[in-house]
Amino acid sequence: MSKNLLREPLVHFLLLGAALFVLDAWLRPPTGPAANTEIVVGEARIRNLAQTFQRTWQRPPTKLELDGLVESYVREEVMYREALALGLDRDDAIIRRRLQQKLEFVSEEAAALAQPTDDELVAYMTANPDAFRAEPRVTFSQVYLDPRKRASTLEADARRLIDGLGKAGTNPDLAKLGDSLMLLEPHYENAPQVELERLFGREFAEAVMKQPVGRWAGPIGSGYGVHVVRVESMTPGGVPALAEVRPLVEREWKNVRRQELSRAFYDRLRSKYTITVKTPETAKPASAKP
Repeated sequence: MSKNLLREPLVHFLLLGAALFVLDAWLRPPTGPAANTEIVVGEARIRNLAQTFQRTWQRPPTKLELDGLVESYVREEVMYREALALGLDRDDAIIRRRLQQKLEFVSEEAAALAQPTDDELVAYMTANPDAFRAEPRVTFSQVYLDPRKRASTLEADARRLIDGLGKAGTNPDLAKLGDSLMLLEPHYENAPQVELERLFGREFAEAVMKQPVGRWAGPIGSGYGVHVVRVESMTPGGVPALAEVRPLVEREWKNVRRQELSRAFYDRLRSKYTITVKTPETAKPASAKP
């Protein structure tokens, strides 16, 4: 557009008219049956505003502060409605994602209200035993014998150690018996089998789990050498009774139930729509050559 044209009064008139038209469309209140220009701030809303203030500031709001809260709410509602009227919520990725999250939250809240019966929890445990299976545990004492130091006397040394420890009334300091190894402790309390496998090896762990309670036995081999062992208590593994693990089972059941209901909720919503996907030619996979 040339400078001479911009100086023409007719152009000024047209530009001004266009500006007034846009301004009028923006300021004009919505019409028709869907229009709602009434904003009601009810008692429940005012109580909610006051409670939110009190949780934040640990005191109730003054009259002036409460009036300010109400006015802020009215301003928010006015701006929200006008933004919707102008279609500012459309094609906004952040708003779309937020609305999706809120709808998913509603469906998850509904699922959280479900309370399982004992029969449902037992059935869930039966269908998923590995999720609740307890690891075998053992409490034991051990004395380490180094094969490199004892060579051909290892078996005899282990037998003498067992005989001496088995005598009534003996209460020796196990840390001073056998051979020293900084990585090992003389006593292990309520150790799970998987932990013994990590520390000593699978063969040692399985052998310890088979020992009788209250008697010194050995030698039992490990990745370090051999050990003389006394099992003091044993807790067998397996799936426990519901009463022992009910909070865990209930939490897992609710998690699965929430996922199931969420999928069903989405499937019902999706079934209301006809989905058409038009893939661009450039995004289509190349056809296989004969």
